[in-house]
Amino acid sequence: MHFRHEWKHEISVSDKIALRQRLSAVMQHDLHAVDGRYTIRSLYFDDLFDTALREKLDGISRREKFRIRYYGGDTSHITLEKKSKIAGLCTKESAPLTAAEAQKIVDGSLDWMRASPHALIRELYRKMQTGLRPKTIVDYTREPFVYPPGNVRVTLDYHIRTGLGCVDFLNPDAVTVPVPEDPIILEVKWDEFLPDCIRDIVQLSGRRTSAFSKYAVCRAYD
Repeated sequence: MHFRHEWKHEISVSDKIALRQRLSAVMQHDLHAVDGRYTIRSLYFDDLFDTALREKLDGISRREKFRIRYYGGDTSHITLEKKSKIAGLCTKESAPLTAAEAQKIVDGSLDWMRASPHALIRELYRKMQTGLRPKTIVDYTREPFVYPPGNVRVTLDYHIRTGLGCVDFLNPDAVTVPVPEDPIILEVKWDEFLPDCIRDIVQLSGRRTSAFSKYAVCRAYD
């Protein structure tokens, strides 16, 4: 299991504009970005007790969350992801899903998952048997930058929208609404080291590392 470091900062519009210019001078745009950005739609899971939400809000050091995700409205490439955090370090496991499989998960038609060749799908099946369920759609726009030394990835995330409990994940017309205050999030992820040139760019005066969660802010209003 490969763990990575992660920083998150909530930033201002002026921060975003300045960072976009500074990052573009040093880093490359992700190859999947169109005009430097793409949209992301995720469907997050939680149990009847909202354990994933509560552990995030309480700052529990060892936690996990499941989500299904696709990019740019392209439902031909959907992934199931499990993101785990242990003592400030993060790791992510993933498995591919077809649109039909994703819809079956949303509908609660789960028997096929038991025979999946992907261990992560079988794990989700077991956890759904004990109460894990889709909770809400989270939509947002991402500007991704990459830097090979240190395997650094920096993203600017904004226009975050919540499904307010809607789980109609594959419906492009599913209603989502902007979350209050329209937050902008800077995320920095790296492996063993963060190069000084990147560290200097992302260090913003008056901005502290935070535990901002798009899932948590989208659940706050459902």
